[in-house]
Amino acid sequence: MTSAHNGGRRLLAVSAAFAAAALVLAGCSGNNNGSGGGGGGAITVGTTDKITSIDPAGSYDNGSFAVMNQVYPFLLNTPYGSPDVKPDIAESADFTAPTEYTVKLKPGLKFANGHDLTSSDVKFTFDRQIKINDPNGPASLLANLDSVSAPDKTTVVFKLKVPNDQTFPQVLSSPAGPIVDEQVFSADKVTPDNTIVKGHPFAGQYDITSYDFNNLIAYKAYSGYKGLLGKPATDKVNVKYYAESSNLKLDIQKAAIDVAFRSLSATDVASLENNNKVKVVKGPGGETRYIVFNFNTQPFGATTPEADAKKALAVRQAAADLVDRSAIADQVYKGTYTPLYSFVPDGLTGATTVLKELYGDGNGGPSLDKAKQTLEAAGVSTPVSLNLQYNPDHYGPSSGDEYALVKEQLENGGLFKVNLQSTEWVQYSKDRTKDVYPAYQLGWFPDYSDADNYLSPFFIKENFLANHYDNPEVQDLIAKQAGTTDKAERTKLIEEIQAKVGADLSTLPLLQGSQIAVVAKGVSGADKTLDPSFKFRYAALSK
Repeated sequence: MTSAHNGGRRLLAVSAAFAAAALVLAGCSGNNNGSGGGGGGAITVGTTDKITSIDPAGSYDNGSFAVMNQVYPFLLNTPYGSPDVKPDIAESADFTAPTEYTVKLKPGLKFANGHDLTSSDVKFTFDRQIKINDPNGPASLLANLDSVSAPDKTTVVFKLKVPNDQTFPQVLSSPAGPIVDEQVFSADKVTPDNTIVKGHPFAGQYDITSYDFNNLIAYKAYSGYKGLLGKPATDKVNVKYYAESSNLKLDIQKAAIDVAFRSLSATDVASLENNNKVKVVKGPGGETRYIVFNFNTQPFGATTPEADAKKALAVRQAAADLVDRSAIADQVYKGTYTPLYSFVPDGLTGATTVLKELYGDGNGGPSLDKAKQTLEAAGVSTPVSLNLQYNPDHYGPSSGDEYALVKEQLENGGLFKVNLQSTEWVQYSKDRTKDVYPAYQLGWFPDYSDADNYLSPFFIKENFLANHYDNPEVQDLIAKQAGTTDKAERTKLIEEIQAKVGADLSTLPLLQGSQIAVVAKGVSGADKTLDPSFKFRYAALSK
């Protein structure tokens, strides 16, 4: 997402190669159990995504944010069909000085519980994000926020560390941006989901009427929402959570649910393309998939008995020489993902293919000889024992096939011995920040459509990955590009950051998503859910 204030950072085009996950809609005659806000009955959505926490300070994942998008208000948000942020519950939002961003709230705002929503709640929201700084939370997006003041009930002033921060308006619409009720949420710790739901501290398009963690959520349109997005097309929405994508596919085929959103396998999507009750459509997105290296616990990492930074780098570089992205994209994902050769996906301003030139055969393919030479030059004995973790539920049912193929590629020629293991998401999301996994799978669902969102969360010192990567030169460049208003100059900085991180290999990018949506008769609004904002909003759907 971009902002009217963003100068050279404005997204000019979103490539058709971008993607959100597969979306399938089907008529569901048996679920008309509520009156729609704009006509029709209730919508039932099925998903395999998992929630970790619906406290905005305690989670930074797609499944949790899918809930937050429906129920919390934002100062700025994205209108349907646009990547550009505009005032949501705000009346105005502008830079009033190079290091001051001032927001004026609409008058008379209230939460669903009847509490007034004022500038005090906004200040509380961002102060607690920074104070709690949960390792699985989005506080890293607020790295440039110095302080927040509330001079009157409808005015909020954000003081920034770096002037002219071209990303800050987008950050206010990101997972760091949901505004919470200071009378319900704790100021210094993550608030339990049940406490939140019981308190009804919601002022977005929907309120939550019942909540069974990772089983079922019932939403009802909130009549007091005064934001940008307007009245929901459907008054009631039920969301059902599935452990297996096969059951999700079965229910959408049987019309037991109206919508299947994340995650169906490439094979499932291909079969549904031949179903005359559904229609495959395309839309923008920006998902990436990659391997994270923990700089402390990877082979030769800083806290291992054999710690050696040169050898640790050689291990990462050899892995980059051996992976075959095209094979993964074609064999596992049937072309629904494409190879990713840098950290910023193709289609965003500043994207490069730096990894194609640096590693493998220099043309995007693997090179066993180069990997062997890299390890030998660093004095690394082979095979290198590498513990590699992946998640079987959060990133879709094909993750097992993806990482089985990665294991096979890394073990080619006997240079690596990969110990491949999997953990379910709720535990996985905790373990990865506690140095449990030397190397592990992650995916990225963007917060806004700008190159910075693929750089700052990963490569600043206190980054979301918590992988102990610390390059002051990269950190300085990230801060510099965020405040650079000249488009050409900023693009060069983004390219330079990718080159430096590519040499370090804090992460090993593998794939970026393709755009897939499947829509069935009887349900409309899917085109709005797959817009350039990357947000999925239930309120657009109707039947």
